[in-house]
Amino acid sequence: MFEAEKDFKVNYFLVMVDKAATSLKIRFEELESFKNIFGFLMSSTTLKSLDHCELKESCTKFASSFSSSGSSDVDLYDLISELTVMQSTLPDRAMSAMEIFEFVRKAYCYPDISIPYQILFTMPVTVASAERSFSKLKLLKNYLRSTMSQERLNGLATLCIEKKMLDEIDIDTIISDFASKNVRRNF
Repeated sequence: MFEAEKDFKVNYFLVMVDKAATSLKIRFEELESFKNIFGFLMSSTTLKSLDHCELKESCTKFASSFSSSGSSDVDLYDLISELTVMQSTLPDRAMSAMEIFEFVRKAYCYPDISIPYQILFTMPVTVASAERSFSKLKLLKNYLRSTMSQERLNGLATLCIEKKMLDEIDIDTIISDFASKNVRRNF
């Protein structure tokens, strides 16, 4: 009995805790990196609170992150000057990044500002698959299935997580193929 518990702890529980801790660490590092690049664009209060030097530093960080071999879609000095003008023209109410982007699109006089917002809104969300995995695991491994083997649990979790792919599979073909190989089970 104690060997099985120790085996479970060492081979499964501690491995999962280690993977979760590593995943969280990587996730927070990615979010911190994302904040360093796009943080100044996230709200009107943040944008308005920057002085000229901080704004220039933030724009330079952004431009260096998205320029390849010296060329960039955004002219750094035009971006800085447009943001400086926009700081004074933004409404006094607090605005989210999406509201600022809508403001920029309606004004149609900030072409270099719209590009960073377009990049911001098209950045992929990297944490969705990990969150989906943990939520599916909770559904699968409930108290009714506490005796389930690890191999079966992994298979069911994969089926639940990749449901879109599973829906594309023709089940009738698989069943008829299986039935033809096992004639005894065909009736």
